Amino acid sequence: MADHQTPYLHLEGADVDVPIDGDVVTVGRGVGVDVRIDEPSVSRLHAELVRRGPHLYVSDLGLSANGTQVNGRPIARRLLMDGDVISFGAARTRVGGLAPTEPDVDTVTLRKPGAPDLTRRELEVLVSLCRPALDHDAFVAPATAREIAEELVVTEAAVKQHLLRLYQKFHIEEGINRRARLANEVIAAGVVRPLPTALRES
Repeated sequence: MADHQTPYLHLEGADVDVPIDGDVVTVGRGVGVDVRIDEPSVSRLHAELVRRGPHLYVSDLGLSANGTQVNGRPIARRLLMDGDVISFGAARTRVGGLAPTEPDVDTVTLRKPGAPDLTRRELEVLVSLCRPALDHDAFVAPATAREIAEELVVTEAAVKQHLLRLYQKFHIEEGINRRARLANEVIAAGVVRPLPTALRES
């Protein structure tokens, strides 16, 4: 059993408690993740649990086919409260060990500039936009609207609409290199992170 002085994730079915003792804890079924869940609906790198002081939130990385839900609702990123049920695909887990907090304070904490609330589709667009940079160790030009559309199998017009909303959410002013400035802001804010080398190759 985990030390319940720190946050932990209870894996239903396996009846195991896993302590969340790092600042960033990766969840998935691939080799090299911190919390490994052997369930076909869970992606190799599915989500992250991030600790900020007494606060804990979950971030779906946009790489999973089956998404992440908190208390039955699909999320991109979400502040967690003690007892919340997180579903990674079909795998159910429950958060424990969190101290009671004031929701209003928590919401302000997580809505810092550079880290706005995102829909799942917006997160997918950002992952696709940043993929050229994430797949290499040095910065390269971000994906074009056409490349994003081809990867996500949507229209280029739909991608442009998502990008317009994302420019507003991340306060990216009009001008040259707007996509590159958005990609830089997204990566700097930690909304999208590079894959560990082992997971890139798996």
